[in-house]
Amino acid sequence: MEIINPSRITIRAFKESDIDDVLLWLGDERVIEDTRLETCKSKKEALDFIKNECIYPIRQSICLDDHSIGMVWILPHANDEKYKADMGYAIGFNYWGQGIATNAVRILLSKVFHEFPDLRRLQAFTVLENIASQRVLEKVGFCREGMLRKIFYFKGNFVDFYIFSFLWTDDIPSIV
Repeated sequence: MEIINPSRITIRAFKESDIDDVLLWLGDERVIEDTRLETCKSKKEALDFIKNECIYPIRQSICLDDHSIGMVWILPHANDEKYKADMGYAIGFNYWGQGIATNAVRILLSKVFHEFPDLRRLQAFTVLENIASQRVLEKVGFCREGMLRKIFYFKGNFVDFYIFSFLWTDDIPSIV
């Protein structure tokens, strides 16, 4: 397996020219299995996703040498909870286990509190079985707060999730 230099990893706004790359990773059931994303089955669906769902800075492309290999997203809460946002990420199967998601989340953390000035708490949820995602969050400084029993109706079932948090006062990890 090739070791990927972290300097090759960036996050940026999606571009229409990402259509083929997005179709590769968003069309893979393994990638979206533990997310609320829908499988993308055609170039038209990929283009619709880019145009209608990938609003910057809410959703950003995780890139390797400027090719989209996944995404990271922030979902700010509304009105009286605008201090809080949910975060998630998905990355192409061929890039799992190489530290790319960890680096992408580090990059996001280095700028998210500036892009969302009211934000004080970033939280992420993982299904109990997604140990790799839990490791990503812990490596970048998220705190595992506990398990939420049957908190979401997810893919046809009520499911237990772990909740993690990162506060604006936490130390933002340096990008390697």
